[in-house]
Amino acid sequence: MKKFRKVLDGLTTSSPGGTIGTPSCGSAAGTPTAAPTPKEIDVQETLISENFQLCKTVRHGFPYQPTALAFDPVQKILAIGSRSGGVRILGRPGVDCYCQHESGAAVLQLQFLINEGALVTACADDTLHLWNLRQRRPAVLHSLKFNRERITFCHLPFQSKWLYVGTERGNTHIVNIESFILSGYVIMWNKAIELSTKTHPGPVVHLSDSPKDEGKLLVGFESGTIVQWDLRAKKADFRIYYDEAIHSVSWHHEGKTFMCSHSDGSLTLWNLRNTSKPFQVTFPHGKIQKDGRKESCKPILKVEYKTSRSSEPFVIFSGGLSYDKAGRRPTLTIMHGKAITVLEMDHPIVEFMVLCETPYNNEVQDPYAVVVLLEKDLIVVDLTQSNFPVFENPYPMDVHESPVTCTAYFADCPPDIIPILYSIGAKHKKTGYSQKEWPVSGGSWTLGSHTYPEIIITGHADGSVKFWDASAFTLQMLYKLKTSKVFEKPKAGEGRAAELVEEDPFAVQMVSWCPQSRIFCVVGISAHIILYRFSKYDANTQIVSLEVRLQCDSEDIITPSENENNPCFAEPGSHSPQPHHQHPLSPGSRTPEGAKDSIPCLKVKDRVVRVPPGYQSELVIQLLWVDGEPPQQITSLDINSAYGLLAFGNLNGLAVVDYLQKTVLLCISTLDLYGATDPYQRLTRSPRRNRQSTSGLTELTDNQQSTDMDRSKSPTSESRENSFSRSRSSSVSSIDRDTKEAVTTLQFGESYGRKNDVLPGPCLWVGTSLGVVLLIPMSIPIDHEERMEDSVTVGPSGAVQMLKGSVLRFAFLDCSGALIQGPYEVWRDQNAPEDSDRPRRRKLVHFSPSSSQDACGEGHLTVVCSERQAKVFLMPSQSCLFVHNITESSFVLRADVVSVCNSVCLACFCANGHVMMLSLPSLRPLMDVNYLPLTDMRIARTFYFTNGGQALYLSSPTEIQRITYTQEMCDNLQEMLGELFTPIETPEAQNRGFLKGFFGGNTQTFDREELFGEAAAGKASRSLAQHIPGQGGVEGMKVAAGGAVGELARARIALDERGQRLGELEERTALMMTSAETFSKHAHELMLKCKDKKWYQF
Repeated sequence: MKKFRKVLDGLTTSSPGGTIGTPSCGSAAGTPTAAPTPKEIDVQETLISENFQLCKTVRHGFPYQPTALAFDPVQKILAIGSRSGGVRILGRPGVDCYCQHESGAAVLQLQFLINEGALVTACADDTLHLWNLRQRRPAVLHSLKFNRERITFCHLPFQSKWLYVGTERGNTHIVNIESFILSGYVIMWNKAIELSTKTHPGPVVHLSDSPKDEGKLLVGFESGTIVQWDLRAKKADFRIYYDEAIHSVSWHHEGKTFMCSHSDGSLTLWNLRNTSKPFQVTFPHGKIQKDGRKESCKPILKVEYKTSRSSEPFVIFSGGLSYDKAGRRPTLTIMHGKAITVLEMDHPIVEFMVLCETPYNNEVQDPYAVVVLLEKDLIVVDLTQSNFPVFENPYPMDVHESPVTCTAYFADCPPDIIPILYSIGAKHKKTGYSQKEWPVSGGSWTLGSHTYPEIIITGHADGSVKFWDASAFTLQMLYKLKTSKVFEKPKAGEGRAAELVEEDPFAVQMVSWCPQSRIFCVVGISAHIILYRFSKYDANTQIVSLEVRLQCDSEDIITPSENENNPCFAEPGSHSPQPHHQHPLSPGSRTPEGAKDSIPCLKVKDRVVRVPPGYQSELVIQLLWVDGEPPQQITSLDINSAYGLLAFGNLNGLAVVDYLQKTVLLCISTLDLYGATDPYQRLTRSPRRNRQSTSGLTELTDNQQSTDMDRSKSPTSESRENSFSRSRSSSVSSIDRDTKEAVTTLQFGESYGRKNDVLPGPCLWVGTSLGVVLLIPMSIPIDHEERMEDSVTVGPSGAVQMLKGSVLRFAFLDCSGALIQGPYEVWRDQNAPEDSDRPRRRKLVHFSPSSSQDACGEGHLTVVCSERQAKVFLMPSQSCLFVHNITESSFVLRADVVSVCNSVCLACFCANGHVMMLSLPSLRPLMDVNYLPLTDMRIARTFYFTNGGQALYLSSPTEIQRITYTQEMCDNLQEMLGELFTPIETPEAQNRGFLKGFFGGNTQTFDREELFGEAAAGKASRSLAQHIPGQGGVEGMKVAAGGAVGELARARIALDERGQRLGELEERTALMMTSAETFSKHAHELMLKCKDKKWYQF
């Protein structure tokens, strides 16, 4: 606990970046005598650095760029590998774990140690990793790096500790899973094929043990060669040379036949009795043409051949369509008896896997589902029903259904908002799903004790907005809103938005939500704002449209007193578009006399529309084209339900709208906000007419957007995603930035508009890209009837403060350091049936700073954070109490004042990847962690801090990463996460019966240890592979390895280890004794040799 006392009367504080034309920040020398005398401020700060720690919590969404798939049929958990080296492990809802390989190498293949609580991953850097899944946060136990050969395929037989590894050279190596050391037993490619064969068979593409005999290993080579290798005899039983490349092989459970898929779109069925030619060759999608030849088909990349007790076998494969069917979507084909079902997919198939009732490959498989991993989706098909419906996916795999362009995170929502959003969103859910339970049901998860209502909002490129329930580290979609429904559909090849954004005219730039009043605002890329109110009833509504002309001439000379050349004022009360706006010229007809002017980018529906329950649009605000120039995108927004006002700004200026009376109150350029107090004394505008300013992260605002984004492309454009070449200089980095000053943040609140104000009143705080802070007091009628009839008066006060860099965030504290919430209107359903006993009136809730006047007299504290600096001012004197330079070499991307540990702090995320926490009001550094190097624009525009010690960002285009920055949540993280492994008894193998055993149908078992162990096979070459111990430790590996045999096996392992250590100790003792004896012998010989020599003979 630390006290901060600062006597402001007569105290001068040095501060960088004082204002021009006003007293320097922190100096009381220039304070007007009319202002109240500042008194001693006494704030007890409770936050210390030990309260903070940064760590990842959970990751939601679909794994980006998936590459591999695996399923544990006993534990019923699913693993998905990705190109960036990530592994997602999924079980029942709530069981969702993300692991990351440190190398970042792509995951080629995944293999579960079935019912052992472990997973083997093979990566593109030719390294094998063993993960321990018996802990809530899986860790690598062992790694094995191949130095001379590239890994192409892996196979781990059920209940075996020996992993077969095929390589690009055609060799097959064997790895002991427990020790993760190579066996000396190797199947060399030149031994596997006949000596007379002149060509290399190619990489190993398949390995599997025969269901009939575990001592027989089937090796498939890419060229079309298949070899069954007798592991005991160390020779080939048979060799098949087929003239088409092999992609996959699948056994019949009896081990007498197997099926191959080939590059020409064919399936071949082979019988072990006669391997000279295939028993059957089929082209499932290849029709016979008129000339008698087969259609050429695409490769069948994978086939699975599964038997069923109750019906004919299933043959399931991906690919194989004929080449001439252009535009056909990727398909999964299910052949069941004579019936062929082709399932078309929305995205290319990465991998699929058939889920079966038994883990034993020598039993009837009885498949019940197919997991299909697509490039951008995960679906599971129900095989038990003839129409093959899909299961409803319980995971939030559709976060990226349309690319995410912005996020918002609310961790302290009213408890009733989640149920009501869910009830309305549930009415629009899709139907036709399988009635059976989701088959991936492994793991265990319980609702933790640290739960409270949390909502995540995502805005998307197609104009949709999704509300997600994010409570208790889960994510479930509650409600989806389509903002494009407000507008008319643009005609093909036309549309007034064509020049502004060709791809996504409705893309969401930022959102503003008041959970208490349930008012919701969306800012779109076409310079439009839509205001929504929430209702539980459907309604017929006429959408009101306001058009605002917020554009400054870029060439005329402007001084603060010249307003005639500045067309930035709109007439208050300009309502829906005038008739002459309804039919604009097409974008292509750009003649000097026919240039676009006074038209919006999009056309709002001008008819009465039926709107369902939920969020219903009430007002649309659009910026207009001016003299052929499209409007600048909106860079800042704030809405206050108690005031009934909405403010927004862009590169040209600021507008304030009364959304209750549907009028524009203020529409003014940034320069005119200053009056005569412009700190830069600018007289000219930049001569550049084009609206393409420097791209990159140099103009990021408090919301997650850039102030001057690339106007010609959507937020999902790759070119803007990677534009980080420009370095940040001072707060004024170019002529264009000097003269064009964007409004970067806005905040309504109860404050003091002028230094001599005695009582607080409604104010609008304005922050600009040049680090200037302006204060605009407002006069709002209090009475309900007067508020709906009398106009609100808004007038800049001329109060100016300066900071380094663009202003990002405002917040207000009382003089005891507590956060002051903004006033709001209590939600009321405007479409509800009227009650004569309870007239429908606005109910307002205010949190006035004067409520804590006992602590310090009049006034409150204002926290201002910019890209470089944070300052705390005392109002109304506007004296600077504290200042902290956050960064000199980088700049802040996101800043939020958050409630944490029953106190408040300032949270900052910088472009250099640092996450920082500063105490309030003293701005004392509490945490500075180099966490996340900024790699693209996506992270910058989606990073969001919220209360309760949490934050989020988009870690990839399809995944939301949540993090915590409090020590308490890091400590409690284990109990909040789900358990991946649950103790389950391995199902027993079926009794195959006397007759099958008598006629040779029984499965032969053999001891792999006798063949592959060091005693029989020797040691592998040290240069072939390097063993790397993992972070999980040997103890965890032993726990994972002993899952099948239980406690007895673990005790035996411990005993063996003890005996091994005693044996090693005995060996070392014997070695030392031998060494001592040798030394004694040599010393004696030397003594005898030198005994009779004189001193001069040496």
